[in-house]
Amino acid sequence: MSATGWFAVRAPLSPRRKLILGIASFLLPLLLWSAVSYLPFLWHPQVLVTQVGDVDYLEPGMRVDRSVFAEEVASMQAAGQTPPVGEPANPVYLPAPHEVARAFYTAFTTAPEQKDAPWLHESLWHSMMIIFWGFLASSLIGVPLGIVCGTYSAIARVNEPFIEFFRYLPAPAFGALAVAILGIHDGPKIAIIFIGTFFQQVLVIANTTRKLDFGLLEAALTLGTRRLRLITRVVVPGILPDLYRDQRVLLGWAWTYLIVAELIGTSSGITFFITQQARYQHFDNVYAAIAMIGIIGLGIDLLLAWLGRHLFPWDRSQGKH
Repeated sequence: MSATGWFAVRAPLSPRRKLILGIASFLLPLLLWSAVSYLPFLWHPQVLVTQVGDVDYLEPGMRVDRSVFAEEVASMQAAGQTPPVGEPANPVYLPAPHEVARAFYTAFTTAPEQKDAPWLHESLWHSMMIIFWGFLASSLIGVPLGIVCGTYSAIARVNEPFIEFFRYLPAPAFGALAVAILGIHDGPKIAIIFIGTFFQQVLVIANTTRKLDFGLLEAALTLGTRRLRLITRVVVPGILPDLYRDQRVLLGWAWTYLIVAELIGTSSGITFFITQQARYQHFDNVYAAIAMIGIIGLGIDLLLAWLGRHLFPWDRSQGKH
């Protein structure tokens, strides 16, 4: 295989190939979804009733299994009555791509069916604030502690065994306790984001700190640098690009805890919107809201990646993927 081929091992990709493969990573699942939605012979296990005929219990717009529909058609024909008419359809929980695309617009322009319920943009903003405060609190404590643990073995030994134990405990398990202590509003949700990211954050950043060339630390110690100045003048500048990358990854983890966190106490944010839309079987809005979470998360990550290339232009690992 050529070193410049598509499957070259760890070879850097050209900007054109990056663009093509990046588009393909989204296009291929979309094509599969479209095929299942628009080609009846692939799946379509139900029938969407358009005319009920003489079947009493059917209604226009109802979805029934194909076998049931076929039985009703045969029964009506045998009885000399008008059979129902329908078209192949997927279950209501799998809307077609064009329906979800339309929901991206209508979800922002159509008032919620439940009185006094927040609009989609209000729900999204509320969720982003939960993520922001939970991850900020986690970082304010986790980043310094991770750096210190990665620098001083004694401090790592005091903290990391317990942190290793605690990180295996599922954050949602603390939901009831968080509600009892912090109330039913945003406090316990922020706490779940904090618990879900803090312990992982300490360990990841400590490991990143240990990768710093020990020769730099030896040189600094030889020159008389001690304690706080060693951290601020040598360790932090030395790991800053990797630390920034770690925070990008850990922020993604915070998003994964969002839905569970917002189910604790009073329902709120994008989780409340998704729950309400599912209750009314508006699954196009459900898919649109879920996709919006991904779009916002990916958009933030791309923005942070772009910012990182400008903050750390000397970092050779930037832009390799």
